[in-house]
Amino acid sequence: MKKLLALLLAVLMIAGTCVAFSSCKKGDETIKIGLSGPLTGGAAVYGLGVANAAQMAVDEINAKGGINGIKLELKVMDDANDATKIANNYAALVDWGMQLSLGCVTTQPALEFKALSKTDNIFFMTPSASADAVRAESNGYQMCFADKKQGVAAANYVNGLGLTKIGVFYQSDIDYSQGIFTEFKANLNDTITVVEASFTNQTKSDFTQQVSTLKDCEFIFMPIYYAEAALFMTQAKSETGIKTYYGCDGLDGLESELDLSTIPQAITMLTHFKSDAANAKTFVANYTAKYGTDTLNQFGASAYDCIYAIVGALEAAIKAGKTVDASTSAADMCKILKEQIDGGYTYSGAVTGTGEVKWTTDGFVNKEALVHVLKEASN
Repeated sequence: MKKLLALLLAVLMIAGTCVAFSSCKKGDETIKIGLSGPLTGGAAVYGLGVANAAQMAVDEINAKGGINGIKLELKVMDDANDATKIANNYAALVDWGMQLSLGCVTTQPALEFKALSKTDNIFFMTPSASADAVRAESNGYQMCFADKKQGVAAANYVNGLGLTKIGVFYQSDIDYSQGIFTEFKANLNDTITVVEASFTNQTKSDFTQQVSTLKDCEFIFMPIYYAEAALFMTQAKSETGIKTYYGCDGLDGLESELDLSTIPQAITMLTHFKSDAANAKTFVANYTAKYGTDTLNQFGASAYDCIYAIVGALEAAIKAGKTVDASTSAADMCKILKEQIDGGYTYSGAVTGTGEVKWTTDGFVNKEALVHVLKEASN
């Protein structure tokens, strides 16, 4: 009888401990957001900017009580801008309990992530993977401009400059550069002569030939990434015929690769983020206070907007009667978010664009494109 009583007490004690543990764990439950990006390697300035800004948004929202009392949790995996790492990263995030995602930072990894997330019906909104194909599945959205949008916006800008001849320097073997250039050329006024120079991943160590081809073009459009742009600008800085460089979001981070004061030409870029814009000032001040300026870029600003846009959509869904909490499955979360965003949801208070973000019926972001002057001409 004593043994039976002792056993019963032990069971009750264990049960009580489990109840207490469950109660404590419930308070620790979170809505889990996954992200894969380059935290190391040549594109790390993008990945670190995204990871930092996304975490800052999560911290701010949690400090205000989260979503209906439920806190957010962000988990970031390093993919070093290598698409072959995505399968493992994705599996690890799913095992962790990812309910929604910011997808990937760069395009090629994002295309792999897109295919995997389609199968599991996991919602993602990428801050910076710009290929049109990233949005090919209904569970994927972009906060950045798609390549087609960038190409059209860049052409519209150049069409208004009154130029009769321009140069274009692009990378022919990557979707980002080729995609933007294709749309740019298709929308450029046919009165403008285009002088083309291109390179590939195997030929990007020296641009002497391309500089020679473009040296008489006062205006050069460069839909490429900042490292290659820096090399071209360095090799062409003595070419007085070149007056202005104009790029897209790939030029973000140029200051980390190049001392801009050594380049005599003007450098401008199409962007959806200007650090001196009124709607970005608080974000910039808070980010630089926490992380410094080395990784402050439009990719991070876009990630910050992703978190707030997603939270706003979930809060709107809750207000409409939907249940959203730590136990909501990824598939249900995806359905809820798609209904909101496809139903005309507007995110106000953005630090990118002019402060208001919507999405088109085919899922691409719809906001104002801006022209950012990185430096004025000094020659």
